[in-house]
Amino acid sequence: MPAPGLVMGGVLGLQCGAALTTRLYPVVGPAGVVSLRLCLAAVVLTALWRPGLRWDRTTLGVAATAGTLLAVHHLSYYEAVDRLPLGAATTMEFLGPFAIALFGSRRAADLLWACLAAAGVVLLSHSGIPLDAAGLACALVAGCCWGGYILVGKRLAERVPDGRGLALAVAWGALLSLPYGIAQAGLRLLEPTTLALAAVVAILSSVLPYTFHLEALRRLPPRTFGVLTSLEPAVGALIGLVVLGQHLAVPQWAGVLAVALASIGATRAQGRTGLRKRVGSS
Repeated sequence: MPAPGLVMGGVLGLQCGAALTTRLYPVVGPAGVVSLRLCLAAVVLTALWRPGLRWDRTTLGVAATAGTLLAVHHLSYYEAVDRLPLGAATTMEFLGPFAIALFGSRRAADLLWACLAAAGVVLLSHSGIPLDAAGLACALVAGCCWGGYILVGKRLAERVPDGRGLALAVAWGALLSLPYGIAQAGLRLLEPTTLALAAVVAILSSVLPYTFHLEALRRLPPRTFGVLTSLEPAVGALIGLVVLGQHLAVPQWAGVLAVALASIGATRAQGRTGLRKRVGSS
């Protein structure tokens, strides 16, 4: 599959899985959802790839860092989804990849993209339907972790040429999240209907998307990856509307689109700058 198709397939799986998790919140809570999702995904990925531990310290450290970022991202993102419409939570989370698109830029034009993104956040959080402040804060933490994961995931994909690195990272993230899930849900985590729905969520939200995205990161620079995921806020808002019946006000829809357009513009500008540098040096 072409790399852009892998990225967009991962985006769709992430958002559909996030929509399904709302059915689990009343039973096991956000932390329980995260524990089930990561643990089940770790079982599937470990069975498929059998990663082992016979790697150098640097590779193990990169995998552990990626797993830690995944665990913190999931815990904060699902706390945000529990408090916010899916489109709003995803838009705030997406500020992490947007920051990567702007990182290190010295172009004056990129300031305009940053202003557009800031305007989108203002429209999203201060107009129309009121949004929970704690939910917005959790979504921002998730954005920081997702941005960090893109950078660390690129290193992991370069050091491990198959899915073993991802399997180890997800397994480590599952171990980190499990105490929080047990504290919040206890034995409710083991109910058959809960496990069945959580397995679907794990496949949609973890196994397929992270496998797709890691393969795409092997072929694409992080900035290009950021452009391709720029539609995630809009996808999340549409799935929230169609699947969950979550409505955003017109100004909030404008905020979602503003953040997506700012990310596309900033990342494309960075790509052109990098191309001119390579041509000039040759």
